[in-house]
Amino acid sequence: MSKIRTRFAPSPTGFLHIGGLRTALYDYLIAKKHNGSFVLRIEDTDQNRFVEGGIENIIDGLHWAGIDYNEGPLKDGNFGPYIQSECLEIYKKHAQELLDKGLAYYCFCTTQRLDEVRQRQIAAKLPPAYDRSCRDLSKEEVEKRIASGEKYVIRMRVPLDGEITFNDVVRGNVTIKYKVIDDQVIVKSDGFPTYHLAVVVDDHRMEISHVIRGEEWLPSTPKHLLLYQYFGWQPPLFAHVPLILNPDKSKLSKRHGDVSVESYKQKGYLPEAIVNFVVLLGWNPGDTREIFTLEELVQEFSLERIHKAGAIFNIEKLNWLNHQHILRKTNDELLKIVKPWFIQKGFTIKSDDFLLKVMELIKERVTVLPDFVTYSEFFFTEPTTFDEKTKAKCWNIETVQTLQRLVDLFEKLTTFDAPSTEQALRNLAAELNLNATKIIQPARLALTGMGQGPSLFHMIEVLGKETTLKRIEFAIKNITI
Repeated sequence: MSKIRTRFAPSPTGFLHIGGLRTALYDYLIAKKHNGSFVLRIEDTDQNRFVEGGIENIIDGLHWAGIDYNEGPLKDGNFGPYIQSECLEIYKKHAQELLDKGLAYYCFCTTQRLDEVRQRQIAAKLPPAYDRSCRDLSKEEVEKRIASGEKYVIRMRVPLDGEITFNDVVRGNVTIKYKVIDDQVIVKSDGFPTYHLAVVVDDHRMEISHVIRGEEWLPSTPKHLLLYQYFGWQPPLFAHVPLILNPDKSKLSKRHGDVSVESYKQKGYLPEAIVNFVVLLGWNPGDTREIFTLEELVQEFSLERIHKAGAIFNIEKLNWLNHQHILRKTNDELLKIVKPWFIQKGFTIKSDDFLLKVMELIKERVTVLPDFVTYSEFFFTEPTTFDEKTKAKCWNIETVQTLQRLVDLFEKLTTFDAPSTEQALRNLAAELNLNATKIIQPARLALTGMGQGPSLFHMIEVLGKETTLKRIEFAIKNITI
């Protein structure tokens, strides 16, 4: 196999899209697996869609996900430039070559005329397409109209008869008749190339071996293959991956929720979980495994296991994967990524050791990183309000008397840890002929203000003797019966 070279070629229109990340991952994995090169190319020929900072956002998103490109902006190789707006002379030269060969032509149709043609076709229930009115203009007329200053675009000349068949790695053999293919614009009136010309020229000059992209580009592939044929170039292998869909089977869009990688980063999802989840949107390993690291995916991934059906974006599945990847992390790894969330909240952290103990107690309940803060707030702030439902269920005069007995017992303990406090509480329950939960529930309410939480006795150990006694006494005095 000759060297594999793949590319991710996004437009700088904002933050990295979830679908874009999947494409980048597939490109990265197949290149990495075969010791090839993964190229980042910025397709910014549509200047109307350009967003300031868009390139930086894309690079940051890839870096966050652990995807390191071999060539691209800020990392030059032998195939630059890697930003299309810096390659206009290259595209101009190739467009002229097609014009000289009679494989492209100038089109002077105005937007108004094209709209009128389109409306007539729709009214006649015909598929909207360019009517090729400029396809056979004489050389003299073309030169005259250009000299007079008329605006024009350049269109590729598509055969009127016949068909083209190509093999797609995901979809097998695909045949499309030329009669349904438009004479595509390849150079716009502003001199910028369209996607169709630029992508073919760039993929060829960058020696791209595999083009992996969304299935929405499948109808455009014959146009691209024609351009390869017109230039006399060997085309790459194509793999068109399934769409990512909302639960209602519509195409993933902002109307249904977040679609950018940045939004999930801000919500506290781990990059490992996002990568794991996104790769499974259209691919499977052929068995029941679901949890993968990026390194494991490099070994496992293959284009042949990409399926054709649309992939449902299931947020519950993402949440489950994020929880699993949190549990896989060591305490030191967790401390590094979780501590900033506590600092951002304004909590005073006694020590890293204290924070590690807190995190260990609650990580089984955590879905996203901010949950560490939400579920452990009572470790950092003393409760002044108490859950009404829990209070109604477990707080009464007998409760107050029992908790006062518990305070007396706790005060006498010389060792104040989970085993000793649990033994003291259970001894008291046995003495009073009570189920231990009758003391555990109100004690939890007094210490946290809530009815649920981590193991009471391990929580008491982390809080310490002074804080534990102070909070129970506060609750005894302030919770109304």
